[in-house]
Amino acid sequence: MKKTVRLILGDQLNSNHSWFNSVEESVTYVMMEVRTETDYAQHHIQKVVGIFAAMRDFASQLKSNGHQLIYLQLNDSANLQSFDKNIEKLISEQQFTHFEYQLPDEYRLDIQLKKLCESITISSAAVDSEHFFSSRNELGDFFEGKKTYLMESFYRYMRKKHAVLMEGDKPLTGKWNYDLDNRKKLPKGHKPIFPLVFENEVTSIHEEIKKTTIKTIGNINAKQFIWPINRTQSLELLDYFATECLPLFGSYQDAMMPNEWSLYHSRISFSMNIKLISPKEVIERVTAEWEKRLHEIEYHQLEGFIRQIIGWREYMRGIYWKQMPNYATLNYFENTAPLPTWFWTGETKMTCLKDAINQTLEYGYAHHIQRLMITGNFALLAGVHPDEIDDWYLGIYMDAFEWVEITNTRGMSQFADGGIVGTKPYVSSASYIDKMSSYCGSCQYNNKLKVGDKACPFNSLYWNFYDRNKSKLASNPRINMMLNVWNKMKPEDKEALLLQADYYLKNINDL
Repeated sequence: MKKTVRLILGDQLNSNHSWFNSVEESVTYVMMEVRTETDYAQHHIQKVVGIFAAMRDFASQLKSNGHQLIYLQLNDSANLQSFDKNIEKLISEQQFTHFEYQLPDEYRLDIQLKKLCESITISSAAVDSEHFFSSRNELGDFFEGKKTYLMESFYRYMRKKHAVLMEGDKPLTGKWNYDLDNRKKLPKGHKPIFPLVFENEVTSIHEEIKKTTIKTIGNINAKQFIWPINRTQSLELLDYFATECLPLFGSYQDAMMPNEWSLYHSRISFSMNIKLISPKEVIERVTAEWEKRLHEIEYHQLEGFIRQIIGWREYMRGIYWKQMPNYATLNYFENTAPLPTWFWTGETKMTCLKDAINQTLEYGYAHHIQRLMITGNFALLAGVHPDEIDDWYLGIYMDAFEWVEITNTRGMSQFADGGIVGTKPYVSSASYIDKMSSYCGSCQYNNKLKVGDKACPFNSLYWNFYDRNKSKLASNPRINMMLNVWNKMKPEDKEALLLQADYYLKNINDL
């Protein structure tokens, strides 16, 4: 009789997968907490605990539904601490005749599981994870023969294919993209909605991790763990976003405010990325809320959110599978600097970076503009090596998995891919940060000053970036204006800015 073992990874907690449509006596599922997954990057403690907690809850549900399951906890004596070794051992000990797995989202695991299938003597098969709107190779096929991969084109294609916000072949309202309506600063005195958080007890998992040599970063309250660890909580968080946050999400999705870590963001990316909820049900839920409250929720609030889900998220995954593994080596600006030490501690005098980093250490989370235009912006201006910033982003955020992290970091944020993802480097001086936030008013540095003891480091580093990379930027039409401004500056002004930048770069750990 055929005896099958099926591997479920920690980011494949999809209870609606067709695997679980029926209970089969000949099928045993296996889940495992292994050091190869905890140790490939230095992760935030909340990320490790959150994934393990969600895995254990999911395993409990499978057992309750009658499925046969083998679960290897982190410190089990039988745990060989890697997927391949554990699977090989199980096949030998329990005489399984067939091995199956869901296609992983990360390239390293794809290679590892393919090699495993080649090494074992039993038959094997891989199935789709049944989560995304697009297949791995769909973006590559869509842009076949094209030199550039324009996200907007893929977004429109996905909207049409899946009939999202469409009237026949035309976009609802006649307009595809409302990005220009999504860039407002929070009004003075505005108090954002209080975020929905959970109070999960995860002390035992935390204690298990503390008994190992696993290196983690960040803080945790293991008695009141705030992130969703199962489908019920994930749907509750989605519902809270749709009813309470969506009405203002689009307008203020790029805004930043000190000590306000959530604002109107959904914070469902962790749940989505470990597949507790699907992008399809997310879009259906927010669209239903908008349809119910047409006079209360403006259309651009909805479109701005849906663009992130069916547009940006699917696009980034497609780029990943089109460009890996070479993508992980790209370094267009040939940057070599180490990451400033305060990226790991938050101990900097720059209010914007201090707030964004300390928030991340506390919650394992920062929203997309904090990642792009605060931490990412500074790292690019400082010439940090893409490997260092990749490792930091991959480890420190709850929702960071390589398929979505590296394309955002090495691509969008650091322009290390030379323009595959973004059409220009996303750098700014202090003026943008002041425009989109209220950080600058409480900072020890003066956002108006370019040189001098109190000059905001973003200002001189911004112009130093253009000077340092002018040969590589000269052909980019989207930044010609800034290069022209730099070229027309008086020589003495240029020299003062470059001297200021040089001083800051040499003393970067003291900023």
